[in-house]
Amino acid sequence: MRTQEPRIGVVYEHPEWFGPLFAEMDRRGLPYDRIDVAAHAFDPERRDVPWSLVLNRMSPSAYLRGHGQAIAYTHELLRYLESTGADVVNGTAAFALETSKAAQALLMQRLGLPTPRTRVINHPSQAPAAAAGLRFPVIVKPNIGGSGAGMQRFETPESLRGAAEEDALSLGITHTALVQEFLPARDGHVVRVEVLDGRFLYAIKVYPNPNAGFNLCPADICHPDAAVDLCPADLPKVTLRVEGYTPPDEITRDVLALVAAAGLDLGGVEYLVNDRDGRVYYYDINALSNFVTDAVRVVGFDPYAALVDYLVARVRVREPAQVRL
Repeated sequence: MRTQEPRIGVVYEHPEWFGPLFAEMDRRGLPYDRIDVAAHAFDPERRDVPWSLVLNRMSPSAYLRGHGQAIAYTHELLRYLESTGADVVNGTAAFALETSKAAQALLMQRLGLPTPRTRVINHPSQAPAAAAGLRFPVIVKPNIGGSGAGMQRFETPESLRGAAEEDALSLGITHTALVQEFLPARDGHVVRVEVLDGRFLYAIKVYPNPNAGFNLCPADICHPDAAVDLCPADLPKVTLRVEGYTPPDEITRDVLALVAAAGLDLGGVEYLVNDRDGRVYYYDINALSNFVTDAVRVVGFDPYAALVDYLVARVRVREPAQVRL
């Protein structure tokens, strides 16, 4: 792969999530292209792709917007782009982890990080047996989810058995799911730690609304009832309380080790303190982690500016002089 001048490509699918990213790149006058994989094609024989750096911002929740075909396609597109010599941010390995909660659980266990007890199934009939020995309540979590999509909570073995018998369990688009212990979060919050280029970026406490299901995305645009054709400023606020937070040093070390082992250039890790035993448990890795809304107020700076700084340094593209005035 050869390009005359460095150029950035951004792989994405959601029509609204990346407005702030594109706005920052436009403000700086950077040479880039938006690669919308909701409907896309590539020629494997073509080796002269125009992008020297590609940022992967594909979401595993695309199937919720009628774009499920883009998930498997993106695996192939990233593999192709890497084969041409393009430098891909959060490439094939990162996206493989993003689209497998089972792989995330395996990685956390391999690193010796505490994580909720988990079983993996490929048919609803297996859920009751898989939950044997687990402490209830349990959740059934599709292997490919996104913003808590498809997760179901069961308080008793009887309720889980009834759902399995009534064919009321959703295993998601891959027909693979996790049966996992549901841990009560101490003080009613979870923590999301964001990492960029192997460095701590920021962390937030997220206080889930008990009436909002499992959607823990801190960005306004993630609201499950929001119309996707509205700009973020027009969307109703997600009824979550979000606070900036500085985790203990040992948590930051664990998160950085996990992100490094996962091969993520940027992403988020979520954890909670189990109210039963007071221990920290890690439970989710987000290769696509939307930055918190109103970040300057919440965490003190604009993470999109930090991300674009990183892209500029990595691709060594020259910003037009006028944006430095």
